[in-house]
This record gives sequence, C-alpha cells and structure tokens, in this order.
Amino acid sequence: MSKKVTGKAFDAKIFMRLMSFASKYRGQFFVGTMSAILLSLVSIAKPVLLQEIVNTYFENKDKEGLLNYSLLMVAFLVAEVFMQFIFIYKVNWLGQHIIKDIRVQLQKHMLQFKMSYFDKSSVGKLVTRLVSDTETIAQFFGQGLFMIISDILKMLIVAIVMLWMNWKLALIAFIVLPILIYATKIFQIAIKAAFQDVRAQVANLNGFVQERVTGMNIVQLFNREEIEYKNFVKINEVHKSAHIRTVWYYSIFFPIAEILSSIAVGLLVWYGGLDIVNLGGTNAGQIIAFIMMSQMLFRPLRQIADKFNTLQMGMVAGDRVFEVLDTKSQINKTGEVEATHFNGDISFKNVRFSYVEGEEVLKGISFNVKAGETVAIVGATGAGKSTIINLVNRFYDIDKGEICIDNHNINQYTLTSLRNQIAVVLQDVFLFSDSIFNNIILSDESITLEEVKKAAKEIGIHKFIMSLPDDYHYNVKERGAMLSSGQRQLIAFLRAYVSKPSVLILDEATSSIDSYSEKLIQKATDKITQHQTSIIIAHRLTTVKKADRIIVMDKGEIVEQGSHIELLNKNGYYKTLYNMQFVNEVIQY
Repeated sequence: MSKKVTGKAFDAKIFMRLMSFASKYRGQFFVGTMSAILLSLVSIAKPVLLQEIVNTYFENKDKEGLLNYSLLMVAFLVAEVFMQFIFIYKVNWLGQHIIKDIRVQLQKHMLQFKMSYFDKSSVGKLVTRLVSDTETIAQFFGQGLFMIISDILKMLIVAIVMLWMNWKLALIAFIVLPILIYATKIFQIAIKAAFQDVRAQVANLNGFVQERVTGMNIVQLFNREEIEYKNFVKINEVHKSAHIRTVWYYSIFFPIAEILSSIAVGLLVWYGGLDIVNLGGTNAGQIIAFIMMSQMLFRPLRQIADKFNTLQMGMVAGDRVFEVLDTKSQINKTGEVEATHFNGDISFKNVRFSYVEGEEVLKGISFNVKAGETVAIVGATGAGKSTIINLVNRFYDIDKGEICIDNHNINQYTLTSLRNQIAVVLQDVFLFSDSIFNNIILSDESITLEEVKKAAKEIGIHKFIMSLPDDYHYNVKERGAMLSSGQRQLIAFLRAYVSKPSVLILDEATSSIDSYSEKLIQKATDKITQHQTSIIIAHRLTTVKKADRIIVMDKGEIVEQGSHIELLNKNGYYKTLYNMQFVNEVIQY
C-alpha cells in the first residue's frame, strides 16, 4: 500500500526516484541548471544598469555614455530573453523525456502482469496512471521544481544585491515580506484543498459522461433522457462550484499580494525621498532600481503557491505511478526451452486452480489430448471450461498439478514461444480501431496481404470481407463496432489461422451469432482444425458432434468423456444437457 503524500509538497524518497530518471540526461539537466543561474544574474543587471544611467549620465547629460549604457542594457535584455528561452525549453524537454521513459517502463511492466492483476484493477485507474499521472510528473519538472528553484535563486540574488546597494532601503522593502509569505502559505493550503476537490469532481463528471455515452442505447430505450439530463445538471453544478472556489481564492490572494507589493514600493519612495531631501546616502537611481527589484522579489513569491501545488501534485502522481511499478504480479519466466513447433500432445495431471483463494474452480482434473486430435469441452456455465484456456496459455499459474505439452511442463517453455504456438479464438472477440488487415496480422509485418487473402479464401470468408467497403482496409472502429458478433468471430478465425499455430483453442466460438455466420464459422472450424491439435470450448452441443472426443465438466470436475454417440448412449450428464438444449432450440424455433 502506497503511503499518502497529499499533505506534503516535497517527499525526498519520491523526489530521488523521479530524479533517477533524469540521470541519463545529465547534459540537458546541466544546461537547464546553468541557464537558470545565468538568467538570475542577467535579470539583476537591468536595475543595476538603470541606476548607473540615472545617477551618472542623466545628471551629467552625457549623451555618448547614455547611448552606450542603453545599448548595454538592450544587450542584457536580449541575453535575458535568450536565457529564458533556453531555460523553458530545456526544463520542459527534460520533463517530456522523463515521462516518456516512465511511460515506457510502466507499460513494459504492466504487459508482464498476470491476468489476475487486471481482473482486480479498473481500466480507468491504469489508464490514469499511464497517461494523466505521468503528464503531471512532466509538470512537476517543467512547471514545478525547476521554476521554484529558478524563482528562489532569482529572489536570493535580488535580495543580496539590494542589501549591497543600500541595506536601509533593502530592510524597508523586506518589511512586508513576512506578511506576504504568511498569506502565500495560507493560500497554498486553501488552493491545494480546492484543487483536490476539483479533480474529484472532474473524475465524477468524466465517469458519469463515459457511462451514459457508452450506455446511450439503454438511456434512450427506457426514455431516461430527461432524468439523465437533470442528473448531469446536478453533477455539473457541483463541478462548477468547485472551480468557482478556486477562482475565489485567487481573487482574494492576488489583490492582497498586489497591495502588499504596492505598500513596499510606497515605503521605498517615501523613505528614499526623505533620505534624498535630507542629503542622506540614497539617490534617485537607487530608488528607481529598488522599485524594479522589489517587483522581481515579490512577483515570484506571489506565484510560488501555484508552483508548490504543482510540485506537490507531481509528488502524488509519482507515488501513484511508483505504486504500480512496485507491484509484483509478473508471471514466472524461468523457462528456457524454445518451442519452435508442437506436435500437440497435451496433458492435464490432477490440476487444481482457484481465482480466489479457497474457492477452487478446477478440482484436480486430468485428461489427455493426442497430437492432431480435436477435443471438445462442454458443460454448464461456471463449470470451468474457459479456465482451461487461461491455464494452457499461462495467463494464470496453477495451484497444484501439472500441465504438459509434448511431455514438457509448460513452465519449462519460454513464455513467448509457448504463446506463439497456441492460437485462441475467444467468445468475446476484441478488435482494435483499425483496418481488418491490421486486426488480422496484429503488427506482424512478416504476414503479407496476399497471404491473408489466400488464408481467407481457404476458410471461406474472403467473399464476406470483399463485400465490405474498402474490403481488407475497412476500419472496424472501436472494439469492432462496425461488424456484427458473427463477423467479428470470422475475423478472429482468420487471425488465428494466419498465425499458423501448433495448437488451436476455440472458446464458445459460435455463441450468440446468427445461423448464416454459424455456418461460415463451422466451415472455418473444420478447415483450421485439420491435422492439428484443437480444443473446442462449446456451449452449443450441435457444434461439437464431429469432435474426436468430448469432455463433459460440471462444477470444476470431469464427469464424462467419449464421442458424441457414446455419451448419448450413456444416458448421463451429457445427454441431459443435449436434450435440454434441443428442447430449448425447438421452442425458440
């Protein structure tokens, strides 16, 4: 469990971890740091030069000297602009490169997680960690840490120069500093709470909108448009109120800061003017320079509360990201055997497995699948059929027992080579928002379009794809929304076929589809299951009649095995399932 850091603006441990990502960019870091130092030095040159111009060249009416110093001042202004550019560019460049590295490491780390981690974690949370939180870390560098360091450095140099030029005037200018610092602290605490409330309301608003847009058919089907509109108005009102509270705090703080800054300027003019009248050590140039330097001193202080909030939010985001990076949920990859091809002999030996500790899904099952054999696994919902797929692919590790392919424990194979030899067609087919061709090859550039077309013709779905606009280049949109469930299944079949697997697994491949698509899928199934080991997880028993062997499961145990005819003749569990399904299909018809 990650510790909470929302109450502090700086956390040394998290800071060091964030800075470790900057170590590979030492050169850029050095340039950014030096530009901040030079920027502070160049900035202070303006009031110093202005003092000299007023005291020396104005009073002596020295036109040549005035021109030279004016040109020198312009040169310093140009240098300041250049240093400002270098500083802003480098710190933001550094921030973007750091979050790129963090995102890459985080994505690589998450890709190795067991499926159990994703079962327990929300998609929204993981997306937020990978996108929003890492972007906040970029602001931590670009708008937080380096800006604060630059401002503090600038304020320190200004304060030193002020004391060096005229310590009395400096002390006069410093009179309001304690009040401004106190006001800044109060503002920082208040605005932090307000911003946290805003972020919470933004999350609520996003969640509400996302759910309603996704479920718009339900909203319209049940005539809930007006109700949902009113609910949205209420949530939006709360969101608005949270934002207005931040505006209220800014509206109070900045005028107070401006008043205190103006008071400091007024005191400088009053005291400096009196000192000049009384023939003291103060001169007009000093007063003008001190007015400029007071603004250089107070302006960063007014803004530092925002920057500290950015710093603090970066710490919080870093803590959230590191929480995921520190999560140990990787699959054991000790296997060293490279699987270039499987004969296809699969054996389960007393395999026990549970998703939740103490609640076994598989209760010591044992069975064998011979090379080239097509085995169907059937049973009621929750019998444990689909779990077998997850175990063969090592999405999960078993609790007890052994799973072997070609007489080797699957743990002995490298994970990549194991999965390369097994193709799966799932019940719920996932398609990316991309072309049909890219959804088939999945970025495997070794597979050509001609090979895909040839495979499509072989399994009988080329005609269907060619009937679509742009045929193989047709964009199926998010999750394949432009295709029916049966069409998505066909694409999944083609995806599995072109991967040329040694073992094929079909999970409820014909569930919830129309009769025409079922015929195409049955034809595709017959084609791609030829001469290779196939495991078919089925709900419709009519689709597994041709299987070499049918394994019947109930409540995590194997209760029957045999061919379709053999199981019907047994008058056991399988026949009961078959009769119930047949009756239901007749009634539906």
